Amino acid sequence: MVTLNGPKPLAMSSVGPSEGRVQGSNFTPHHFKPFSSHEHYHQVMRALRKLQESGFYWGAMGGREASSMLRSEPPGTFLIRDSSDHHHFFTLSVQTARGTKNLRIHSEGGGFFLQPDPQNAHQLPHFDCVLKLVAHYMGRGPEAEMKGPGVYLIHTGGERIPLELRRPLLTSLSSLQHLCRTTLNHRGLRRSEQAEQLPHAIRDYLEEYDAPI
Repeated sequence: MVTLNGPKPLAMSSVGPSEGRVQGSNFTPHHFKPFSSHEHYHQVMRALRKLQESGFYWGAMGGREASSMLRSEPPGTFLIRDSSDHHHFFTLSVQTARGTKNLRIHSEGGGFFLQPDPQNAHQLPHFDCVLKLVAHYMGRGPEAEMKGPGVYLIHTGGERIPLELRRPLLTSLSSLQHLCRTTLNHRGLRRSEQAEQLPHAIRDYLEEYDAPI
């Protein structure tokens, strides 16, 4: 049962099969943290569907397996997986010069964000999509320009090292259509006046996946 912070709980029986378990994924939100509202639930589900199209979402993978996958990759290589901590939905695993680091992606009603730094009172940017969060810290797309430089420090072994996201570790090759879509999103076409000249089918295709990666 998924509980809400309110008088009306969201029971598993009230969720359609297409929402309770997304096709092709081991992600089962009923076994993870409670949702704060119906809007929060749908936000997580939308983020999940985009992640499944991204090509670098590895689903139910543990920290050790993620480290094994990334160990031979250059620093800056990363992937997104389900969090093994029931307080969170997703984890960002990234290879650094100090080995693989796992960063929990927090999820509240206002969006997704990384673990706040207790030594820094500055509020981290929130995003309505995990992919936009990743794009921000890669310095890609209009989200990075709007919310400022994506500088984040990882606390490890008494040191703080900058988070660098350079390239995702893909689960499979993406289709040519998807690669074209991410390129157009990266160049900001979806938000430009030129987008109005595109056929409705293409505009809808861009809207379904509005991340630049």
